[in-house]
Amino acid sequence: MSISPEPLGTRPPGHGAGLLIIELDGAGSHPAAWRATRTAPAAVLTPARLRDVVLAAESAGFHAATFSDAPRPEDAERPADAAAQLNSLQRAAFAGPITHSIALIPEVDTVYTEPFHVSTQLASLDYVTGGRAGWLVAASASTADAAAVGREPVGRDRLAQEAADSIEVSRRLWDSWEDGAVIRDVPTGRYLDVDKLHYADFAGGTYSVKGPSIIPRPLQGQLPVLAPAGLLAPEELAAGAADGLLVSAPTPELLAAELAETREALAAFGAGTAPALIAELDVVLASRGQSGAERLAALDAHTPWESPRARFVGAPTELIELLAGLLSPAAAGEKAAADGVRLHPAVLDTDLEELGRLVLPELRRRGILAPAQSDTTFREQLGLARPASRYAAAASPAASPAADAVNAGN
Repeated sequence: MSISPEPLGTRPPGHGAGLLIIELDGAGSHPAAWRATRTAPAAVLTPARLRDVVLAAESAGFHAATFSDAPRPEDAERPADAAAQLNSLQRAAFAGPITHSIALIPEVDTVYTEPFHVSTQLASLDYVTGGRAGWLVAASASTADAAAVGREPVGRDRLAQEAADSIEVSRRLWDSWEDGAVIRDVPTGRYLDVDKLHYADFAGGTYSVKGPSIIPRPLQGQLPVLAPAGLLAPEELAAGAADGLLVSAPTPELLAAELAETREALAAFGAGTAPALIAELDVVLASRGQSGAERLAALDAHTPWESPRARFVGAPTELIELLAGLLSPAAAGEKAAADGVRLHPAVLDTDLEELGRLVLPELRRRGILAPAQSDTTFREQLGLARPASRYAAAASPAASPAADAVNAGN
């Protein structure tokens, strides 16, 4: 990795408040959510439905929304309650022009998708959102995903390297156009400053990428990259591969301890960057006269919810206290357990309504949440400066062939 790391402790002083992220997949995170939603099953994947839930999340004050793209069981093994999905990048791109403050973060696989195309699609998303795009890294171990692209399945021992290589390729390609590379000089007919385009020149274990990218540098320079804790090797994290880690634990009670252990492990390894730690939490709230436990039992009667994440089941007031404990520093000068929390509502129609009506307003009243502001980039939400291109200092006329390659393809 060769991005410029941000030293520990250099985030702006005002960045003490936490972020709340919400997963907006289908009818909800519970596999039987479609049975309890107020939306007709046939309408769950429509543009109107996506618009409604994304605007509801933005109106509630969530800082970011993620769009899952996880592999599903093969058709022969698909249970009746398996969720239907559309491509995560397409959903995020659709939501970009109709939103103003919420960051949009699609989950994109790093194993069976071409890194050149992933990089350019994510850069395009950054333009569509006005700098509010992020990337939730996934590493698929699915045999169906491998067969779909004609590859042998990648062993679990290789997933971390595949993910790290894909991230590195994307970061190099985002930097391959320096800021100011597009000049649009009409009198001379020059669209590009050829000295500000560069080859990525990546050679990995399974592929190589020459570059440069086919579109200009993203608005944020580098999109924030989120990854599940444990996916990337410690040395990759130390070099700045990820800007945020999603941390899971078996129960809510163990989340704070898991977050502390993750932070300590990064410090012990000598990480030069401070990736944000984002706690993962499934949520089933009491609503409309039903307790959270009653709602969960009714859903589980159809298909039990099997999830690796901690699960909160209870009243909104209890969830407020749990989130306050995760996002508030324990004492003056100490870090909060988490920099953010990603919530996975069991049923979007029900739980998102309760979150926006009761939970977020109270957290905001207590000063626990960072403000949600229009036209703020996702990097700014994370307290990250916009980095310079790694190639800017090494710019030279020798880079001209890269520009010629781009112009030849236009």
